[in-house]
Amino acid sequence: MSAGSQPPPEGFAVGHWTAPDAPTGCTVVLPPAGTRAAADVRGGGPGTRETDVIDPLANPQEVTAVLLSGGSAHGLAAADGVVRWCEERRRGYATPAGLVPLVPAAVIYDLNADPDGPAVRPGPDAGYAACEAAAPGVPGRGSVGAGRGAAVAKVRGRGAGAPGGVGWAALGTGVGETVAALAVVNATGDILDESGGLIAGPRDDRGRMMRSSELLAGGQPPPYELPERQSTTLVCVLTDAGLDKLGCAKVARMASAGIARAVDPVFTPFDGDVVFCLSAGDSEPDPWRLVRVGTAAATAVAAAIRDGVRSAAG
Repeated sequence: MSAGSQPPPEGFAVGHWTAPDAPTGCTVVLPPAGTRAAADVRGGGPGTRETDVIDPLANPQEVTAVLLSGGSAHGLAAADGVVRWCEERRRGYATPAGLVPLVPAAVIYDLNADPDGPAVRPGPDAGYAACEAAAPGVPGRGSVGAGRGAAVAKVRGRGAGAPGGVGWAALGTGVGETVAALAVVNATGDILDESGGLIAGPRDDRGRMMRSSELLAGGQPPPYELPERQSTTLVCVLTDAGLDKLGCAKVARMASAGIARAVDPVFTPFDGDVVFCLSAGDSEPDPWRLVRVGTAAATAVAAAIRDGVRSAAG
């Protein structure tokens, strides 16, 4: 299975809002009605909202939308706009008093992307605008949406790193299923290509690219203060393969392996890495389907991360 730039499964739409005058933004995923979801949180510094509601033990069996945002914890407010947009269109979880949109969200830290610029953070209007922009097909990639202020390879500080961004990859499993991955890449670590070589690593004073793992093994403390270390990779796996909530949780966990293939070091105390998995297919239990889809998801996640950095650098 090789990951290509095919569109998401039928019924999914992705939209971006990119700040016009600041390096930040947000990205929304709008799935078909009845889509199940779960999340796997691996990083040591996550910023999330309503991830508990998609836990396999939680009662709701569906999700209305997923938001990925810049702005650190401030950016979680953009989910309010997604909720408003969904409510206006009668999308949500049925309750006795009406539909309630369920919108899990996760954020990256991009507050230091332009320390001299205006303090722009995605809010409710930004989340609403991302919904308005959502469309089927391959989403915008690179320095857009939640990836606008992203950077990677920051062991020597953001200034010695490289641009991060939004990446996309999708593949078929061979039995009629599509597994796609949307990634917002803002990692502390380096980005590795398919053979383990460097796509992005920190630069030395002469502009030569280095490996963070080798710098860290040397025992030298990084030359920057704590705020520079706050990073994150966010991923949303989209599939039409049938998974229940527990199956989504298992696939999300397997998909996290894709981050480890493409980012080194990974899941550090300074990264808030989160993987969402959304399934719009039938939800009949099938253990081999879990293995098949989880394997494809890890491949797609690694490819989407590489695509995000390549697209931003290009």
